[in-house]
Amino acid sequence: MKINIVVATEEHYKYAEEICETIYQSAIVRGTGIAKRTPEYIQNKMDQRQAIIALDGEKFAGFCYIEKWQNGQFVVHSGLIVQPDYRSIGLAKKIKKFVFDYTRKTFPEAKIFGITTGLAVMKINSELGYKPVPFSELTEDPEFWNGCKTCTNFSILQSKENKMCLCTGMLFDPKTETKSSTQEKKNSFDKKILTRLKKIKESLLLK
Repeated sequence: MKINIVVATEEHYKYAEEICETIYQSAIVRGTGIAKRTPEYIQNKMDQRQAIIALDGEKFAGFCYIEKWQNGQFVVHSGLIVQPDYRSIGLAKKIKKFVFDYTRKTFPEAKIFGITTGLAVMKINSELGYKPVPFSELTEDPEFWNGCKTCTNFSILQSKENKMCLCTGMLFDPKTETKSSTQEKKNSFDKKILTRLKKIKESLLLK
């Protein structure tokens, strides 16, 4: 099996609807909130060369896209998804590494951040050098937080004035990047601790 990961272009328009449906179905299975996107939005990202797609020949295997906030001061990777037939082979990690490296080259001064409820994504981010941070260190752009309106947890975010939700915020700041080895970055992720913190956050916010 040879899966190619590339920057998506207009020739990949045909996958937009399948991408959106895969993201939606994944959210249902996991029982987590997710910001929905339309095929037109995905195609626009392809036009801007801000989308990454993984293909097994002509078959869709995975996807992720880039969004810029506050005039490019912040960049976020969104919609990371792997088609069910290609899960458990490390493809999500490869896509994330590709989009991370592509972002570093395209937007070298930007802070890269993400919010997620998934421990697998947290682990990947940690290995790339992201650090868990409060939402106050992320973008203040209201349009970013408005993108959470279609998430089932949006009411929680609103009640906390965009300062906290069930998601965990993670940030990579190129200005404070250290020359830590890959192994040191791997050791910085403790799944048990993050799982416990997630449960504590849920118990507090869902009261």
